[in-house]
Amino acid sequence: MPVLNERAYLQRAVETVLEQDVDGPVEIVLALGPSSDGTTELARELSAQDERILLVENPAADIPVGLNAAIRASTHPTIVRVDAHSELAPGYTARALATLSRTRAGNVGGVMRADGRTPFQRAVARAYNSRIGLGGGTYHGGDREGEAESAYLGVMRRSVLEEVGLFDETIRRGEDWELNLRIRTAGYRVWFDPALAVTYWPRESWQRLAQQFLATGTWRGELVRRYGLRNSLRYFAPPALVLAVAVSAILGTLQVSGVLAGAWAAMASAAHLPVAAYALLILCVAIGPAGGSGLRDRLWTLAVLPTMHLSWGAGFLVGLVRGARDTVDTSRLAGRNTPLP
Repeated sequence: MPVLNERAYLQRAVETVLEQDVDGPVEIVLALGPSSDGTTELARELSAQDERILLVENPAADIPVGLNAAIRASTHPTIVRVDAHSELAPGYTARALATLSRTRAGNVGGVMRADGRTPFQRAVARAYNSRIGLGGGTYHGGDREGEAESAYLGVMRRSVLEEVGLFDETIRRGEDWELNLRIRTAGYRVWFDPALAVTYWPRESWQRLAQQFLATGTWRGELVRRYGLRNSLRYFAPPALVLAVAVSAILGTLQVSGVLAGAWAAMASAAHLPVAAYALLILCVAIGPAGGSGLRDRLWTLAVLPTMHLSWGAGFLVGLVRGARDTVDTSRLAGRNTPLP
């Protein structure tokens, strides 16, 4: 478990790991980044109370670096990746181990079930769980067991991880997708089991949500630079939206200023149709059953979906053009989240 500024979530995340009913020895290795909210102190308290909790340092705060450090410090043949912002459902590990054995896969994952405690966080959670929000990835709402492109978190065979070289430490976001690509290329299956569920708590502020998706999109652009069309076509939808909005804004300005008039203005109006259709779609989601049960939930849904899509799409274009370079997810580096109402 890589950990950075997660004091509000860490204890419960660790508890759900240690509560797993597993027929065999268990340990949890926390890779501690340079937290500023008391997370490190809490982790040390938890470790002092339970010898199964091991601590390793991750001074660079990069997720793949922390994951590799934790894997190297661990001792058992199966690696269960967990997140400090998540909670494992009862029976998760036992079910995953059984599925791993039954399918002989290299990696097994299940469903990310995002949840929220405030209207804003619930709106983000609904977006995560929706095909419209994150593009319909299998682990965001799939219900059919089978081979998959990637796995959320993942329960992995140590031997397979060591064979493919662990996580790529040059990739700061999307490292799980890239690892699963290498696992599949090596001839192993990545398996999705919808009976496996992990509760995920999204970012709690609008600014940090935008920062998170900007960084994630930038690294996806980098992954497209590296791996081309081995990336799913669904990743190209948000940057296409950003370009459509930009074209619509430019042509709209030229129309209003009179630079485009007559037949040229009429033809340019067609460029507004994709943006108008997108706006209508978001409005329908916000006012429909998927938008939430209260006015504040629906208003946040109306704001959250474009924030996610446009931030991710803008980041993708930056990463595609110049590469991700040293882009970091600054939403993780800040201190304690301030929940929005």
